Amino acid sequence: MKKPSLLFSLIPVIFLVALLIINVLIFKDEASYGPNQVALLLGALIAGFISFLKYDIKFADIEEGINKATSNALSAMIILIVIGALIGTWILSGTVPAMIYYGLKIITPEIFLPVTCIACAVVSLSTGSSWSTSGTIGIALIGIGEALGFSPGLVAGAIISGAYFGDKMSPLSDTTNLAAAMAETDLFTHIKHMIFTTGPAIIVALILFTIMGFTSTPAAVETEHISQLLTVLDQNFNISIWAFIPPALVLFMVRKKIPALPAITVGILGAIVVACIFQHDLILEKMGGEFSLKNLYEVIISISFRGFQIESGHKIIDKLLNRGGMEGMLTTVWLIFSAMVFGGALEATGMLQVIAASILKAVKGTGSLIGATLGSCIFLNATASDQYLAIVVSGRMFKKAYSDYNLAPQNLSRALEDAGTVTSVLFPWNSGGAYNSSVLGVPTIVYAPYCFFNILSPLISAFYGAFKIGLTEAKENSYQ
Repeated sequence: MKKPSLLFSLIPVIFLVALLIINVLIFKDEASYGPNQVALLLGALIAGFISFLKYDIKFADIEEGINKATSNALSAMIILIVIGALIGTWILSGTVPAMIYYGLKIITPEIFLPVTCIACAVVSLSTGSSWSTSGTIGIALIGIGEALGFSPGLVAGAIISGAYFGDKMSPLSDTTNLAAAMAETDLFTHIKHMIFTTGPAIIVALILFTIMGFTSTPAAVETEHISQLLTVLDQNFNISIWAFIPPALVLFMVRKKIPALPAITVGILGAIVVACIFQHDLILEKMGGEFSLKNLYEVIISISFRGFQIESGHKIIDKLLNRGGMEGMLTTVWLIFSAMVFGGALEATGMLQVIAASILKAVKGTGSLIGATLGSCIFLNATASDQYLAIVVSGRMFKKAYSDYNLAPQNLSRALEDAGTVTSVLFPWNSGGAYNSSVLGVPTIVYAPYCFFNILSPLISAFYGAFKIGLTEAKENSYQ
């Protein structure tokens, strides 16, 4: 097969970047719900046509490469679909409402900023979604922060730092699953390895938020927002510590090194049992007041594939809890699939290898390799405007190099998350930045300096890479 030139290899990438930027400008935070998928597929077609017409590469070979790429992400897509059921059942069981309830209970003016960060981290960790956290509880916390006298940018920084920490460390997160899939490493091995960089980043962020909280002079506290949220949650759910049984089961399974899919399944089954015991009034209401095994089955299955729905009369609570379900994950699965088609096409045509080779020429060791990975993710977030693409393209570009340098796959997946996931929110034209700026009502340029966790994560990762701290050597057959 004739090797494509760097110029022609960059054409599909430039074409894709242009389309993604246009999509963000036109569709804004809706760009990842269809337009970006179309752009990725068109980018794959451009790569295919150039390779066929210019380099006489057969479409059958390109299709084979695409099939291989999509099959590598199949397990992650299956997990994401199952996670949709888990989110719905965890809301039904009162697990997510209890996490929100107890998180809001402990808020006081002096510790408002660190508690905001922690509360958002807990919600995001339990749901696997930073966007849902920012767009729901984040809205309430912005209002409370302003009532306390804190600047909106500072409060938004605390919200986003916590939300992205939870998203990054949650086995329910699509980006966490995607990064693990790109590096071909186990999900929970990936999460454990991220503790080395993610732990210090969130600790330093919390220290900074605590210092700022105690040195500020906020106005008299306005507790009406909190009281309303707590009252509505208490009225609609039986809030108790028993609601934490499902996540405890998942954590136990993780500790026993059980694979992600069965661990998540146990979390779903545990949530169903907890819901039947402690949320029987809510379930009876959803059954129309008439209990039967048929109605119970219908409620559980409906929530598993359609998600949880509630009409509490409180807009924020309804927006926060009306989510989950398998069908709610299909857009993300579609985006991942489309990204894999694009990546597979670039790899099958040899274009990805040409681009990677030009970048890897500057790599002289493990430190510069990790730095190049981080830089690539940030560059793609700044130009391609999508964190999924940053993870997918960078993962496919650098996977072989990590194997050549005898670095375990989890080193790659960690670098992808340290820069690919968390820096997307720092660019106004990125889907992450556009969304958070819109829902929180704070311009990206205003909150970005206070997103301490998002800024520190790639810096700490680069420092570790430069001094070879927290790196794991590859074992035999680590890469397939």
